[in-house]
Amino acid sequence: MIKKIGDVEENIITRKEFPLKKAKKILKKEVLSILGYGVQGPSQSLNLKDNGFNVIIGQRKNTLSWNKALKDGWIEGKNLFPLEEASEKGTILLYLLSDAGQISFWPKIKKYLTKNKSLYFSHGFGLSFQDKTKIYPPNNIDIFLVAPKGSGTSLRRLFKEGKGINSSYAIYQDYSGKSLDKVLSIGIGIGSGYLFETSFKNEVYSDLVGERGTLMGAIQGIFYAQYQVLRKNGHSPSESFNETVEELTQSLMPLVSENGMDWMYSNCSTTAQRGALDWWKKFRDITLPIFEDLYKKVSSGHEAERIILYNSDKNYRYKLKKELDNIKNSELWKVGDIIRNLRPEKKSDKKF
Repeated sequence: MIKKIGDVEENIITRKEFPLKKAKKILKKEVLSILGYGVQGPSQSLNLKDNGFNVIIGQRKNTLSWNKALKDGWIEGKNLFPLEEASEKGTILLYLLSDAGQISFWPKIKKYLTKNKSLYFSHGFGLSFQDKTKIYPPNNIDIFLVAPKGSGTSLRRLFKEGKGINSSYAIYQDYSGKSLDKVLSIGIGIGSGYLFETSFKNEVYSDLVGERGTLMGAIQGIFYAQYQVLRKNGHSPSESFNETVEELTQSLMPLVSENGMDWMYSNCSTTAQRGALDWWKKFRDITLPIFEDLYKKVSSGHEAERIILYNSDKNYRYKLKKELDNIKNSELWKVGDIIRNLRPEKKSDKKF
């Protein structure tokens, strides 16, 4: 389980070392209650169910997520219940409500966290920023997390393809002495490619930095800046989008994922090699102070406070839609929508 990654020894668990058969044996008497059917709830619950675990769903009735659970095959009264009832029935409560939802439901869930139950998270937010979330769990339960390093949609899709997303795991409180077995069993059960150890704070710090940085925030900013410069200098929308987004996402990133950036550099034209090698450090140097500032704002709790304040606004969803519509309606992503529809059909879609 101890593997050297770079210069650091890490606890890393693969499916070979911790097979599904072992996971099912460990959790055979447990009722896994998935609380929340929004982002991670559907994928984790369906993967666990398909792998043979005893799973029930807890969700607020008559919501879009409740209706989605019904559509996915969960049956009201059998394995789909209101949040409070599912909290009572479960022995391991998988707290997969949104961060705002966790804060809102916490006063109600507390009475169901009785001695020897387990509380599971997929994000370290609630317990790492307790002074802001007011989530203070009892000391006579196990508390741990598994955090897939990808979206719920990807977790489910890769599971169905026989693959998996890597996940981190952490133990916050080991009351029973069996938390490690439980957390690894769930991690394998949801279809993780492999699991690497972290802490609740490290998980949420890296997650918030990544979301704001290279995974979503920075990449959108870079896309927008390059596209605008190309358009300003007379390049067509199609050319600008292809050179900014399409080539990266459809051609280069899959190859980087398979082989690494050094391989990509060595397998492109000498002109591209020289340009990439000359310019990557300039981008590093100009963005490094931004990332340092970002990490400070995350670790200080500033970002958490802003998230909670924004999400508690009664007009939150209206404001969110307005922001997303601004992105959707920008020329960059209008062009993207057109170009995606121009991609060649899959072979299976072609009619002969």
